[in-house]
Amino acid sequence: MTTGKFRVRFAPSPTGDLHVGNARTALFNYLFARHHGGRFILRIEDTDAARTSKDFENRILEDLAWLAIDWDEGPGAGGEKGPYHQRERLDLYEHHLKKLIRDDRVYPCYCTEEELEAERTELVFRRMAPRYLGKCRNLNDSQRKTLASQGREAAYRFRVGTGDITFTDLIRGAMKFDAEAIGDFIIVRSNGIPAYNFAVVVDDHLMEISHVIRGEDHLSNTALQLLLYQALGFAPPRFAHHALILGKDRAKLSKRHGAVAVREFRAKGVLPEVLLNYLALLGSSFSSGREICTRGEMVASFSLDRAGKSGAVFDEDKLKWLNGTYIRQGDLFRLTEQLLPFMRAAGYHDVGTIGRGRLERIVDAVRGDLTLLSDIGDQMDVFFDDRFALSGDAKRLLMDDEPLSVVQALRETLARLPAGAKEDYGRIITAVKQKTGLAGKKLFLPIRAAVTGRIKGPELDKVFAILNPESLKRRVETALDVPSEAER
Repeated sequence: MTTGKFRVRFAPSPTGDLHVGNARTALFNYLFARHHGGRFILRIEDTDAARTSKDFENRILEDLAWLAIDWDEGPGAGGEKGPYHQRERLDLYEHHLKKLIRDDRVYPCYCTEEELEAERTELVFRRMAPRYLGKCRNLNDSQRKTLASQGREAAYRFRVGTGDITFTDLIRGAMKFDAEAIGDFIIVRSNGIPAYNFAVVVDDHLMEISHVIRGEDHLSNTALQLLLYQALGFAPPRFAHHALILGKDRAKLSKRHGAVAVREFRAKGVLPEVLLNYLALLGSSFSSGREICTRGEMVASFSLDRAGKSGAVFDEDKLKWLNGTYIRQGDLFRLTEQLLPFMRAAGYHDVGTIGRGRLERIVDAVRGDLTLLSDIGDQMDVFFDDRFALSGDAKRLLMDDEPLSVVQALRETLARLPAGAKEDYGRIITAVKQKTGLAGKKLFLPIRAAVTGRIKGPELDKVFAILNPESLKRRVETALDVPSEAER
């Protein structure tokens, strides 16, 4: 197969928000396509009208766009192999069903759901694997007409033969399934809607998919699909099944483990490049074990050979650490833009009136204390007098004589500043140090408590550079009033 023939797809079902596990599958396909100079196709599997919705589809597309996982063919991009919604491809499935009917590879099944459930229960009771035992497999035309006259709608089942189903997985190596253990499976439901495995085979063939890259939970589906490829006379694609994302209890990641949807991490303030970086490196190795990789590095070094075979534990603390690293190192202008909606959500509705220069200085001052973009509201409060308040720790510190003497010295130093003037931070600190004879934490902690209202936070030189002298003076007076408050 030549490089230009590499075609992969991501085919979500819009029944909910984009799960990080599915986002990782999309990313692997995207990186594979970009690495090989191939095509990345997005297909929407929306045949289940009762569970799918346009709203979820739009949200999935938005999340993929937020991650900058762009597709070459699919909704909004077009392409020669469309349509890219399964609901618009029903005639194609019907055409291929007729071929299977003509070849006697399928048969109508009139069993009700209650009958099938009773059969499954009996097999489980007998400690046998649940599967369809072929009740309708050999019905004659008269028997079928009788069942149809009772109002039973027929589904179509594929006739599974005997022997082994084998294939070589590009991640897991040689795979083998026993056909007899599978049982005849439904390919078209009684309502005329194709089942997942049938629709996928038809779509992947007609869209000329060369490689199917997906989670290991699809391994058993691959066995069924290979039977359909053979029956339809299609050459199957190559298959690669990557490990699943696990929770800390090593069970498949689900809502009981906390946030699992891309949209949830967006709302928390995880950067798109961070989530992408984390998902790419989770359970695999890129670039000699580096933890931070650019998109270009991920594309250049991507290989299915390095995709992990064992489940990878999703560690949200590690994700947050990585997010904080990106925040500290990122471009200031872009970071400020990304923070704007989180500032507004924190109550800074008039953030546009602050002034871009001052806003960027504030972001630069607090970025070292941000883990998530949503942390910005609390950190910004330091720079706005209407939100300034002394924390309990700051008040307790300022009740002691020595810290209080530092703040008194700071007041005297600030009092010498002419109205509207802004003296150098270094000179102010030097003057307070000379007045008190103190240094280190004994000097800086009281100043920080008085000026920011906290005992931890941004570097003081940056705080002084942003606050005007009048604001500093008011805050110092508030700090000096703490001992008096304690006496009341």
